[in-house]
Amino acid sequence: MITRRSTLGLFAAAATLPSRAFAHVAPPRTEIRDSLAKRFTDLGTSGTFVGYKVEDYLVVASDKERSGESKLPASTFKIPNSLIALETGVVADPDKDVFPWDGVKRPIEAWNKDHTLRSAIAVSAVPVYQEIARRIGQERMQKYIDAFDYGNRDIGGGIDQFWLTGALRIDPVEQVDFVDRLRRRTLPVSKRSQDLVADILPVTKVGDSVIRAKSGLLGAERGEPSLGWMVGWAEKGGAHTVFALNMDCKETRLVGERMPLTQACLAEIGAI
Repeated sequence: MITRRSTLGLFAAAATLPSRAFAHVAPPRTEIRDSLAKRFTDLGTSGTFVGYKVEDYLVVASDKERSGESKLPASTFKIPNSLIALETGVVADPDKDVFPWDGVKRPIEAWNKDHTLRSAIAVSAVPVYQEIARRIGQERMQKYIDAFDYGNRDIGGGIDQFWLTGALRIDPVEQVDFVDRLRRRTLPVSKRSQDLVADILPVTKVGDSVIRAKSGLLGAERGEPSLGWMVGWAEKGGAHTVFALNMDCKETRLVGERMPLTQACLAEIGAI
């Protein structure tokens, strides 16, 4: 089991474990690999990768600094947003409840149509998830963000903007902790909601491995990309690796490198 504060403790020499850590289990081992960091510089950008090899109880990271730096989550927030939507009944069925297109033409063509929750997460349709957030409302949203211990828990900046341009921040280690709790179905929502969100996460197959992951891109809705994310977990046989990657994507060419770079990092640590 990985926990945000225990892993940050490994990076920052802190000693206190949170209450949800196992009392008699040592913190996971940590390994910093410069070769992972080099993959970002070879692409002409900056970024970080954190992978938690569950069965080995090993955290492998590209660095000690950026891996603990908090950023806006962008569309990786669609994971908790989906969980909250299902848990509150804002979405009853991810395949049957339809969110009609509002008729506003947006630069990403795949957004300009009706969507279910499953199709919306597949194309990362921001307008659909903004409508979902409005229906959830400020009070319920805050309740679940607090319960999830998600990032800095700050949803200031507008109920339909806080993860895009507002006050919410989360770092890669915290992303790994959150996603790992979803993978293990230990988040404080129903198993049904967690099963459904795990099922609708986009899947990429690499040989005999499966990657379940959600991307994020700040500025995507404006056509001005700046920061890219990829978070999720990889399954290879009976082994699981939870991961988070973020990278500066100020050049358009870098947007499409998020998944290839993630796969390269996962392959390097033996996760796929």
